[in-house]
Amino acid sequence: MFEALSGKLTGVFDRLRGRGALNETDVIEALREVRLALLDADVALPVVRDFITKVRERAVGQEVIDSVSPGQQVVKIVNDVMIEALGGEGAVPLNLNAPAPIPILMVGLQGSGKTTTSGKLALRLAQRQRKKVLLASLDTQRPAAQLQLKQLAERAGVPSLPIVAGQTPLEIAARAMDTARREVFDIVILDTAGRLSIDEALMEEVKSIRAATSPAETLLVVDAMTGQDAVNTAKAFNDALGVTGIVLTRMDGDARGGAALSMRAVTGAPIKLTGSGEKLEALEDFHPERVAGRILGMGDVVGLVERAAETIDEEEAEKLARRMAKGQFDLEDFAKQLKQISKMGSLQSIVGMLPGAGKLLPQLGDANIDKKLLGRQAAIISSMTPKERRSPDMIKASRKKRIAAGAGVQVQDVNRLLKQFDDMSTMMKRMNKLGQKGLMRQGLSALMPQGRRPF
Repeated sequence: MFEALSGKLTGVFDRLRGRGALNETDVIEALREVRLALLDADVALPVVRDFITKVRERAVGQEVIDSVSPGQQVVKIVNDVMIEALGGEGAVPLNLNAPAPIPILMVGLQGSGKTTTSGKLALRLAQRQRKKVLLASLDTQRPAAQLQLKQLAERAGVPSLPIVAGQTPLEIAARAMDTARREVFDIVILDTAGRLSIDEALMEEVKSIRAATSPAETLLVVDAMTGQDAVNTAKAFNDALGVTGIVLTRMDGDARGGAALSMRAVTGAPIKLTGSGEKLEALEDFHPERVAGRILGMGDVVGLVERAAETIDEEEAEKLARRMAKGQFDLEDFAKQLKQISKMGSLQSIVGMLPGAGKLLPQLGDANIDKKLLGRQAAIISSMTPKERRSPDMIKASRKKRIAAGAGVQVQDVNRLLKQFDDMSTMMKRMNKLGQKGLMRQGLSALMPQGRRPF
């Protein structure tokens, strides 16, 4: 999501780092570029002004630490101020400190991903915190909204409140809380109706539900792709309801990222969770320091490790690593690797979590690497015989035609896959040849094919 903003800021900071001593004019010129980058990313104007003022106060006349270059010191100050703007150090957890059953009220506009987020949250609370969760749809406005939540509940493996036609949202809320008390549920997630835009009827309905249920959390779900509109929506809901937390959805989209930077400052409510994609597992804690690191090109290695730990089969990964070390990497292994990557999310999002890898993202964009491509590659490998997977060199013209027909793709797609496999095999050989010390000395560029050096 932050690729464009990250790219611009990284360019500014690279120029600062390349200089020796910095004077006040250098800092002010750099901050002017930072200001333009933030505005272009759709960050709210008052937030940008406050951000630049804070950085300028700390950066101009700042005594430079002996061991740190002046440019690096400015980057550190920008990082600190950005973390403050995003909400400070550490994720803000959901407030579950209340007598059971604990109501959690989900509010937001129609189309923000509120119902999907309710399903994701139910799965998260049931799996990670071992809570007994009841999902209840209070949306009587949108056709099939209640059925949608019922289906999401089935996918998440949690109960949903039985649908009773003709009940008002208030009556459904009362029935949900009564059911939860009788059947000893820990948490009730109340998914309210949305509107295409904010109106008085929507606010009055949500206010009445909130007053009747006294939720421990009132979570506002907003679509990060809507940029400045997301910030305006958050302010309106917060003014009317006093939301306790924000969930930003579609964080994997091609958005400018300004909503995340503006949200805390405009509403005062913390961003607690972020959603990406349609998978029910795709709901994560919001860590301001990690997001700031990604925006400034410092990566989020901790987040990447956590995501890998949740999705990767450790035994399978160790087996694959041993085969790579022995130079036995084949298309069967490549298929398994594609499957693991697919579980972790888009390749762009994974690379975006690596320090300094922002410069690789344009290359990945050109390569059009997405979930559909990964699925197509898996289909091509599935169309091969076991012998072909073990010995890709034997795949010539007639075999390529048969494989392409079996996978429903063009021969060019088969050629592209074989080329990618060949590049990866070459990279594995280079890794073995360089060894750990050589890899640390030469870095990622040593593994890249000629003409594709990232740095």
